[in-house]
Amino acid sequence: MSKRHYAIILSILASLVLQIMPLPMQVDLYRPDWILVVLAYWAMALPHRVNVGVAFLSGLAMDILLGTTLGIHSLGLSISIYILAANYQRLRNYSVWQQAIIIGLLSSFYHLITFWVQHLLTDIYFQVDYLLPVVTSMAIWPWVFWMLRKIRRQLSIN
Repeated sequence: MSKRHYAIILSILASLVLQIMPLPMQVDLYRPDWILVVLAYWAMALPHRVNVGVAFLSGLAMDILLGTTLGIHSLGLSISIYILAANYQRLRNYSVWQQAIIIGLLSSFYHLITFWVQHLLTDIYFQVDYLLPVVTSMAIWPWVFWMLRKIRRQLSIN
């Protein structure tokens, strides 16, 4: 593996760090789904390198970092990235703003899957606040897209 391929791994690790970084409680409600957004970019840009397996492993790492039941986030990320990877050729042709809407839909689907599994395992109940990260994930998508695309082009990752 060449040095330029480490950019994918480093971006996923950076998104995991951003996912667990401590924030004030008022801001933490709006924490975007960093790992989902980064995996979505790489799955659309390089579907032969970043796929459901990478999403599953990233989800396991997130489960370990957050201390949740193993498999909750990996299931949600795997299903979300599978849907994205199955339609990546169509989604790549959308504008960045249309892609942001798709990311919002994927993020809400991801949150509903993780809520459903946690509801089956524990006694949590649905609150609207649970879907607030969907809005911020949609909002950060254009900037994450442009930043990762610039990195991919500068390092000639393909």
